[in-house]
Amino acid sequence: MINTVPSKESLPPVPRGSFNLQVFLESAGVARTIRKYTRSAVIFSQGDQATDVFYIQQGSIKLSVLSRTGKEAVVAVLGQGDFFGEGCLAGQPRRIATASAMGASKVLVVERSQMLELLHTQTALAERFLAHMLARNIRVEEDLVDQLFNSSEKRLARVLLLLSRYGKADQPLRIPKMPQETLAEIIGTTRSRVNFFMNKFRKLGFIEYNGEIKVNSSLLTVVLHD
Repeated sequence: MINTVPSKESLPPVPRGSFNLQVFLESAGVARTIRKYTRSAVIFSQGDQATDVFYIQQGSIKLSVLSRTGKEAVVAVLGQGDFFGEGCLAGQPRRIATASAMGASKVLVVERSQMLELLHTQTALAERFLAHMLARNIRVEEDLVDQLFNSSEKRLARVLLLLSRYGKADQPLRIPKMPQETLAEIIGTTRSRVNFFMNKFRKLGFIEYNGEIKVNSSLLTVVLHD
C-alpha cells in the first residue's frame, strides 16, 4: 500500500523543545511516500539507483550485501525510529546493500532533494539526523570489535540485546520471529551454533523463546562476563 503526500509549501522552523521526528515527517508539508511491506519483501536491491531516504515507522528492516561469489552477509538490522538509505545524501549513486523487511513493516520515504532541503532548513531535524548517523557509526565500530575479539556466544547475546532495544525503553521489546539462519549471518557463525546457544540461553532463563523472543535483563551477564 502506497500513500503519497505532495509538498505544498516550505515548513516553518520547528521549536527545539517540542520537536517530534515522527510527527514532523508525517506533517502535510513534507513530500513523502508511506509504504507497507510484508515479511521478506524487498525495499531496494543492491545496485539500484539511490534516490530516497527511508524512515522506519513500524517493523524491522534487514540490510544485507551479496559478494561476487554469491555469499550473503547481514550488515545491519534496523527498527522503528531508524533511518536507512541515507547514502544518497552523500552522493552515493547506487545502493551498496539490499534492504528487506523482516516482518510486517511500514516505512516513510523522503526524496533525496526534499531531505537535503529539510536538513538545511530544519535545525531540530538536522540535529536528530546527525545523532542517528553518529550512533550508527559507533554501532559499526562496536560490531567490528565484537567480530574481532568476542566469542560467537557473546556476539549472539549482544545482537539479541540490541534487537530488543534493551536500555531504550521501560521494557525490552519482543523480537519478532526470526530464522536462526539470519542470526547466524549477523554474528558470523553457523546455524547449529546459534541453535545451541539459543537453547542454552532459554534453559538459563536469559530468554523466552516461543516464536517471538523475549529478552530478559539477565542476558547481560553473558556480554559482561570475561
